[in-house]
Amino acid sequence: MGTRNFTRCESALHSEVEALRWKMENMLQHSPCQSFGTDCKELIAMINEPQEWPSFATELEKIETLLICFPDFKITHVPRVRNQFSDFLSKTARTFRRELLFIGCSIPFWLPRPPQD
Repeated sequence: MGTRNFTRCESALHSEVEALRWKMENMLQHSPCQSFGTDCKELIAMINEPQEWPSFATELEKIETLLICFPDFKITHVPRVRNQFSDFLSKTARTFRRELLFIGCSIPFWLPRPPQD
């Protein structure tokens, strides 16, 4: 589990690509994880057919380089309604006025918890 707030990106889709790259780099250092989930179907399409996204060529080239390190890489679509916790973490990270980086197995006490339904 991790979260990071990025400086402004060109678009929401650029943010998704940058977030995946960051997650992949961190998983190489901290975990043998080979499986990633996202609520962004466009991101999955970009990974599966990068040649169809020429305006993202530079960003996708970085991810393709990282893919070499993940022999069993898998990215799946997780609807936002099934992963409200991750969505809450990402929205909370965006509210921080300074850089925020977090990687861990549990939520730190200083990071707000999602509201309980």
